[in-house]
Amino acid sequence: MNNIKSLYELWLEKTKDNKEIQDELLAVKGSDDEILDRFYTNLEFGTAGLRGVLGAGTNRMNTYTVCQATQGLADYLNGKYASASVAIGYDSRIKSDIFSKECAEVLAANGIKAYIYPQLMPTPFVSFAVMRLKCQSGIVITASHNPSKYNGYKCYDPAGYQMTEEAADAVYECIRKVDMFDGIKRISFDEGVEKGLIEFIGNDIVEEFYAHVMARPINPELIKNTDLKVIYTPLNGTGRVPVTTVLERAGFKNIKMVKEQEMPDGSFPTCPYPNPEIKQVFECGLKMTENFKADLMLATDPDCDRVGIAVLNKDEYVLLNGNDVGVLLTDYLLRAKKEKGILPEKPVMTKSFVSTRLVDKVAAKYGCECHDVLTGFKYVGEFIAGLEKEGRDSDFIMGFEESYGYLIGTHAKDKDGVAASLMICEMAAYFKEKGKTLVDALEDIYKEFGYYRNKLYNFVFEGASGMVKMKEIMDTTRDNPPSELAGMKVLKVQDFKAGTETDTETLASSALPFPSSNVLAYGLPGGNFAIVRPSGTEPKIKVYITGCGKNSADAEKIADAIGESMKLLLKVN
Repeated sequence: MNNIKSLYELWLEKTKDNKEIQDELLAVKGSDDEILDRFYTNLEFGTAGLRGVLGAGTNRMNTYTVCQATQGLADYLNGKYASASVAIGYDSRIKSDIFSKECAEVLAANGIKAYIYPQLMPTPFVSFAVMRLKCQSGIVITASHNPSKYNGYKCYDPAGYQMTEEAADAVYECIRKVDMFDGIKRISFDEGVEKGLIEFIGNDIVEEFYAHVMARPINPELIKNTDLKVIYTPLNGTGRVPVTTVLERAGFKNIKMVKEQEMPDGSFPTCPYPNPEIKQVFECGLKMTENFKADLMLATDPDCDRVGIAVLNKDEYVLLNGNDVGVLLTDYLLRAKKEKGILPEKPVMTKSFVSTRLVDKVAAKYGCECHDVLTGFKYVGEFIAGLEKEGRDSDFIMGFEESYGYLIGTHAKDKDGVAASLMICEMAAYFKEKGKTLVDALEDIYKEFGYYRNKLYNFVFEGASGMVKMKEIMDTTRDNPPSELAGMKVLKVQDFKAGTETDTETLASSALPFPSSNVLAYGLPGGNFAIVRPSGTEPKIKVYITGCGKNSADAEKIADAIGESMKLLLKVN
């Protein structure tokens, strides 16, 4: 604790010109727990960049940690490239606009050209700009779907996807060498613009993005003639303009916006947890249905890379999860392309390995390869980059992960809630014309391939003690794998950290075709399974469950039983 207190005193001394930081530091003076939480660790830069609570300290998102990370990125880029440039974007979160400009100032001071969007913009627009402007990296200031007290810093590879391990580790080594008070180069934003080292990204780039998205519809005439009714909420984030733009340009006429959640607002007043995975974000929209009976409700998260939906089915709104929508989109894209005679000869798609395996069955029906990648959309982007090198990018159908992220097309190499919103609406219009809802369409898929219930459990461990507890749980579970779950024998144990898959009958072990990752998976009879991993962006352990049954209730019962067994295994509630 002595070292922590010394660090606290250093911050008091070095931040005297920053009233906001000083006020917070003085407010916690004498409180060991509060000081410890702010200084027990540094925000760690990884493949997901930085993410943390806004505030004072090394374990917080603030001017000093953001500029230190940017100086480290600049040192990395200048050590690797003779001339580098970076595309920058930001969302509606508190201080996102300020942090984005500070990033540009640091990059410019290091001789790196900074291209910055002049207004808040969805994450996929930055991925697009990195590729379109031939940048060596990109930065997005966002904390995705986290509560308003959080912000974050995503960093991109030259190919347009978030950095994978090798690059992220190299950047982190550079960051660790930077003194956050005395080691950062910086010029004013205006000086950077005057010297040509900071340049605003023009509307021509935005229009190019729209053009790519508008090329995605498979049944454009159907859209122009549909009476599909849609309620959309951007959850006070970046999606308001781009999502409504593409829907209107495509020809959808009955779109209503949730007024309380329309304008950008980083405090998220009506949805403290602006996550399209949860029911609460649809509550304001549901009130609108008393006067506007929408067929479909859409919600995009603050940086508009993810989208969630609720579907009107038999006079009630049913929330579909990320796996449901992934299955539906896979089926629709392949089905519609086949009907139009435009399905590639060798179609291919990819998904995170924690996502539903029902997708594999649906894809196989249409002769589509389905490849699993590790969790994190960067691996989907990396997969697409590999296809491009093989000249197979036109074969790509879709990439998705169960956490509500979808990419349709190769214009971006990150999740794209703009294109996904458009294609979900087209899909809903397609089935409406046939007298079906998306719930009906999903039921048809279950009848054909079997019933799947996918559940996600989140167990939160806040603060310094939480980090220790998470490590303890993962280590103990790794050292003591279960022999059965929910009364079913564990057939195989996959340890992604060790890179091994073990058959529990023969004890034979084989190598997993994935990079090392702190993940454990247990295969059970009948296609059932459980996966556990710590989150890369939040203080959580996540448990993914799949239950397969002869009907919906049976699959639900099996999934619940596996979930309860995993709680006992991990000793969590």
